[in-house]
Amino acid sequence: VLQKGLKENFADAQVSVVDCPDLTQEPFTFPAKGICGKPRIADVGGVPYLIPIVQKEKVYDLNAVAKDIELPGAFILGAGAASSKVLGINAEFIPIVQTKSEKKPAVNGSYIAQINPADKGCLLEKYSNKYTDCEFGLLANLYASEGQPGKVIEVKANGRTGELNFVSCLRQTLEKHYGEKPVGMGGTFIIQKGKAKIHIMPPEFSACPLNTDEDVNNWLKFFEMKAPLICQPVIVSRDPGFDLRVEHTHCFSHHGEGGHYHQDTSPDSVQYLGYFQPAELLFRIDRPQETHLVGRD
Repeated sequence: VLQKGLKENFADAQVSVVDCPDLTQEPFTFPAKGICGKPRIADVGGVPYLIPIVQKEKVYDLNAVAKDIELPGAFILGAGAASSKVLGINAEFIPIVQTKSEKKPAVNGSYIAQINPADKGCLLEKYSNKYTDCEFGLLANLYASEGQPGKVIEVKANGRTGELNFVSCLRQTLEKHYGEKPVGMGGTFIIQKGKAKIHIMPPEFSACPLNTDEDVNNWLKFFEMKAPLICQPVIVSRDPGFDLRVEHTHCFSHHGEGGHYHQDTSPDSVQYLGYFQPAELLFRIDRPQETHLVGRD
């Protein structure tokens, strides 16, 4: 299904089932070896807690989320917002956490991407270099598993010929094929070659209400960042009525760049390599009662 859809949007695409590579190795350097074992997705909070006006009191903990999704000790990947209570500012959160279990403390391999106050560029830092908690704020889309080795879906796609970004292509392909039945996936992929359009939220929350996508895009800071970028996508083919964010991807690198992935900007030369696992369960945590569809891309 995925290969057929990717070939409509990329010059070359190959999808196969392989053994998950050891994700503790470069370039991933994750605290768990794989993305297998009781795979599940959690959509926590939501964009309505960020815009039109921020609700700073919305703070969550990844160790608590692991218990909420009935998988204490889960290995969690995904995309979210940093806790402004911890950082004192607004920033992109790239969660990569082996949550705590009865036997072991949490291992936090997450990153934060913020606007560098010195030069207004990207400042990417390892979370554990400054903080000891596993908190985040406002919203997150999370893929969780036991972090085990096992069989995964390997996706290779080179040379983008269509308009869709890599993640949207995967999601829309699933939606087209499975229709009413929601299919969720998570994992990791690398932009191996090329460049990508990435945003980072400003350190200051907007004092004026952000009421339209145009307002949001004027507030966000956009950058072109270079490969290799290691990305953590969470995808649900369609929303079965839980006010989900159906796709959300954050990325980090070992050269100081990272944030929220939008699209590659070098379609001819881009190369994607990804490892995905379909999720068995979906959890919706602290769903906003008042909602809207602004700022969801």
